[in-house]
Amino acid sequence: MKLSVIMPAYNERQTIREIVRRVLAADLPHLDRELLIVDDGSTDGTRDILAEMDGRDGIRVLPQPRNLGKGAAVARGMREASGDIVIIQDADLEYDPAEYSVMLRPILAGEAEVVFGSRFLGTPSGHRVLYFWHAVGNSMLTLLSNAISGLNLTDMETCYKAMTREVAARLDLRSQRFGVEPEITIKVARLGARVFEVPVSYYGRTYEEGKKIGLKDAIQAVWTLLRFAWWQPPMSRRPPVSS
Repeated sequence: MKLSVIMPAYNERQTIREIVRRVLAADLPHLDRELLIVDDGSTDGTRDILAEMDGRDGIRVLPQPRNLGKGAAVARGMREASGDIVIIQDADLEYDPAEYSVMLRPILAGEAEVVFGSRFLGTPSGHRVLYFWHAVGNSMLTLLSNAISGLNLTDMETCYKAMTREVAARLDLRSQRFGVEPEITIKVARLGARVFEVPVSYYGRTYEEGKKIGLKDAIQAVWTLLRFAWWQPPMSRRPPVSS
């Protein structure tokens, strides 16, 4: 069985080497893996660093022609992924690849098709204390998402989402920026996928350290939830029956 790690990266020169090291060091003895790094038009030297890594240790670098947004990068990675399971990994060190085994366990055990890593379920490592209004906004967006999707998540906006390739192939992602998180959530619910939530650690960044998400992204998330509230999954394509 194979794991595809999809990593959107935009201007992460300070962290890209370390996060790649951690992904490659993740203890997954029974899984092959590939790391798909989608460079989203970086201008700070990230692309030069990635050029050195491309083709080594299962790393594939997928350059975008310009900065198209996280959602577009995730969609690109999902189209290119060849693994049986895919997981989304930000490039900024806020989430720890050492916890992949926690994320993947429900899928490998046959209990789930999709797993969300929640920053609010309580973890041994705790989380960095930052930005009260971000937490309030996250709670409100998660509540709205749950009301629309019928799920009972604690952290819809989490980066850490793992899913089977079959689910990923049916998402048909359209959101360009951070709206990809609510879009994935609504669509996996509409697909009727079995969803698990597990606790993960979180080491949030300040804006001075490079955090990118802001108020306009929260507004976009609300619009995305409403936009896809009535989304219906496309019919699965089946091969023609031989005569």
